[in-house]
Amino acid sequence: MNNRLYYGDNLEILRSREYFPDECVDLIYLDPPFNSNRDHNVLFKTESGADSEAQITAFEDSWHWGATAEDTYRDIIIHAPEKVSAAVEALLSLINRNQMMAYLVMMTARLVELYRVLKPTGSLYLHCDPTASHYLKIVLDSIFGPTKFRSEVVWKRTGAHDLGAKQWSAIHDIVLMYSKSSDWTWNINYMQYDEEYIRTGFRYKDERGNYSADAITGGKAGGAEAYQPWRGRVPSRGRAWALPGYRRLPDWLKEDLPSQNDWNELGIHEKLDVLDALGMIHWPEKENGQPRLKRYLADARGQIAGDLWTDIKPIGAHAKERLGYPTQKPLALMERIIRASSNEGDLVFDPFCGCGTTCAAAEKLKRRWIGIDITHLGISLQKHRLYDMFELKSGEDYEVIGEPTTVDAATALAQDSDNEGRYQFEWWALSLVGGKPVGGQAGSRRGKKGSDKGIDGVINFFEPSEKGKPKVKQVIVQVKSGKVKSGDIRDLKGALEREKAAIGVFITLELPTQAMLKEALAAGYYESDFWDKRYRKLQILSIRDLLDGDGVDMPPQHGTFKRAERTKSGDGKSQQDLM
Repeated sequence: MNNRLYYGDNLEILRSREYFPDECVDLIYLDPPFNSNRDHNVLFKTESGADSEAQITAFEDSWHWGATAEDTYRDIIIHAPEKVSAAVEALLSLINRNQMMAYLVMMTARLVELYRVLKPTGSLYLHCDPTASHYLKIVLDSIFGPTKFRSEVVWKRTGAHDLGAKQWSAIHDIVLMYSKSSDWTWNINYMQYDEEYIRTGFRYKDERGNYSADAITGGKAGGAEAYQPWRGRVPSRGRAWALPGYRRLPDWLKEDLPSQNDWNELGIHEKLDVLDALGMIHWPEKENGQPRLKRYLADARGQIAGDLWTDIKPIGAHAKERLGYPTQKPLALMERIIRASSNEGDLVFDPFCGCGTTCAAAEKLKRRWIGIDITHLGISLQKHRLYDMFELKSGEDYEVIGEPTTVDAATALAQDSDNEGRYQFEWWALSLVGGKPVGGQAGSRRGKKGSDKGIDGVINFFEPSEKGKPKVKQVIVQVKSGKVKSGDIRDLKGALEREKAAIGVFITLELPTQAMLKEALAAGYYESDFWDKRYRKLQILSIRDLLDGDGVDMPPQHGTFKRAERTKSGDGKSQQDLM
């Protein structure tokens, strides 16, 4: 399967055998939306079911029990494996019909499908909130089997803070790991040493750098020679001389050692003699102190990672990788999971991919990837991230499935009132020109309520100021999916002047009228001295134009969402040169 993004409900997409045949995925990571800041009592309050179903289908950070949750519950009871239906029925008896149960029911239906698509050697990582993790464990035990539980990782995501309540501050997330079988992919991961450990553990120093002095005695006998004195020193009582295996010695040292076969033929004293001649033995100041083997900080991989992760910091307000997505997880978090439970070329899958951290980490680590998101806002953000980091282009380097490819499909999207079609159309149309939505809420199907002042999206670019420093310029974009008229162009011109923007772009589902085109032509041009070119001040683009490959005529190398840190750089004149 090639790299791809899907737009739509991940349950519907997962149930398609055409898209997801059995046992096709090597690693699954999911971070489903769940509001950890809601009052715990509210989550367990019995509901009448009259709340808006849009909140469920949108996977927003709030869940309600309604017709969709009820239908999904009944489907699980009738069609799911016996242990799964029994677990869900027991949870309903315990929890009742409320927001928490709605969340668990909707997650159970998806976890059943995720289990189906996972390879026998694959693993699933479920990132969740401590409020729901114990319930999700029951669900996962019923699907995978309790013996397939591998780890409960605790990730410290923030510092302690006073919530004004009589309880400990919630500063961690839970990541549950399950494998599909008893033979799962696993690669040891290491954590960086903290400064205090380095200071105390690698306190010795020679011309090669800082090193620790590791014991070269062990409890197992290696023959009579292992208990005999060496260089006048005797192993501690009950101990014997012992060295790490050949493979555990640093590669640079092996250049001066005999071959592995010859090394294995040497006696323990001969090995110690060779290492001492190469300056690898640490001799203590005490006359009868035990000699030790030098282990240099430069060779140390770090501390083997356990199930408590305190070394991966949350994304700070000014971090380079911060994209403005509220639930964005650090790239390092995903890299650790992907390195541990997959190999190069494996397929990594995120069914709630949001701003695309999983896909970006998989691409960086030379894995294949698939992501699903239920908003065109999320898909749009991922497109930009993949281009900014790796110069990957939609339709060339990966597929996007579920987006309109014809005018009729675009019309259907705009008219899908049950699915907040107006906003979905708007976000999709903005993605065609690289526009950042104004007021779009990540993870939601709904845009900003209230007046948008005639602006639906923006595109930023840079021009040099009089002093040669980069100065941000802006293209404002308005999207219309209904009837259009020349007055709309005059309104956009007013917004252009009010915002002091360089260019205004009007995207329309309907074809523009002649009067609209005349209004746009009358607006004149934006002159760019740096690029030695002029651009029309007001530009009208129909959806047909965009689907045919047309785009905004503006200075190149423009930025939209906050730019992800580039992994692969390009050549030639670009906005980077201005910076």
